[in-house]
Amino acid sequence: MTAIRVLVGTRKGAFILTSDAGRKKWAVDGPHFAGWEIYHVKGSPVNPDRIFASQTSSWFGQVIQRSDDGGRTWAQPAPGAAAPGTTGAPSGGDSNLFVFDTSAATGKPLTTHQWYDGTQHPWEFARVWHLEPSLDDADTCYAGVEDAALFRTTNGGASWHELAGLRGHATGPVWAPGAGGMCLHTILLDPTNPRRLFCAISSAGAFRSDDGGQRWKPINRGLHSEYIPDPTAEVGHCVHRIAIHPTRPNTLFMQKHWDVMRSDDGGDSWREISGNLPSDFGFPIAVHAHEPETIYVIPILSDSLHYPPEGKLRVYRSRSGGEDWEALTSGLPQEHCYVNVLRDAMAVDTLDTCGIYFGTTGGQVYVSSDSGDTWEAIVRDLPAVLSVEVQTLP
Repeated sequence: MTAIRVLVGTRKGAFILTSDAGRKKWAVDGPHFAGWEIYHVKGSPVNPDRIFASQTSSWFGQVIQRSDDGGRTWAQPAPGAAAPGTTGAPSGGDSNLFVFDTSAATGKPLTTHQWYDGTQHPWEFARVWHLEPSLDDADTCYAGVEDAALFRTTNGGASWHELAGLRGHATGPVWAPGAGGMCLHTILLDPTNPRRLFCAISSAGAFRSDDGGQRWKPINRGLHSEYIPDPTAEVGHCVHRIAIHPTRPNTLFMQKHWDVMRSDDGGDSWREISGNLPSDFGFPIAVHAHEPETIYVIPILSDSLHYPPEGKLRVYRSRSGGEDWEALTSGLPQEHCYVNVLRDAMAVDTLDTCGIYFGTTGGQVYVSSDSGDTWEAIVRDLPAVLSVEVQTLP
């Protein structure tokens, strides 16, 4: 029987929500790693029982956890780590091994990037924002970190090595952090071309590699950002999220710091599709599992007011690839609602009637089992939700 597993990362632990294909009755398991910030939890498409989690703390640092039994038990996949069978926080000295390259492919040292005030600042390793398991190998996974760097493991998370061609791009010294830090928060893998990857960095912009992550090119032509010195610069744009449909890997949808955008040439050029949205500011963007031209966003009021316009929580859907938008409100609070939905906190399942999920900073996780027409809360009163991923299980 088909089942649904929703993986939720929050400010104070991870939660696993499960249901059958009806998506009406849900079991809630957690918190796993209670008290820790779980920036992202995501399962392997090759082996759904293998799940990676980014566990971080301002006191104890960064750890990658792995489960091989669908989230029932967890362990650090590192030399000397405890065997699977425990759920919880590691001791302060334990961590996974993240190995930074110290030079780009050209041999030049990777030393500094631009800081908020325009001065140069040393590269640092703060946390892992996003995990993206390989589409064809359960032991391979990518990690996007702050400060903006891309890592890969090929041994199930025991060790991670930087793909330094990204951070070593010629524009790297002028990358600057957004308000939340300089995070690499989006990693997309082209299902039709294993050597093509996309990533997005706040606030450097979007990048593409066509050779497996060795070399990268900025893909920001058509983006316009009034708050940077050169509004049409090659880099410096605060991209919030990029989404792709597996059957149309050349078509990308973007939620930017102002503007919803679309590319039909793999990111080489972009055009705005904000249309009749009440605000074109927001963080997440998602694509329907079976309709490549159906996309979803959740607008918030502005870059300084991170809550829905008029205090009404509305998901907006476009069935025309962004030409026009409709508000989806049934089951969502339409007064006195001042939550936010973060960039990694929206996901879709692959059932015939596609399910849409999102989590809020108020601790609610919502589901629509009819592609957005109606909504209901799976759970309320969790810690602030940082990420939502969904697995459609056989």
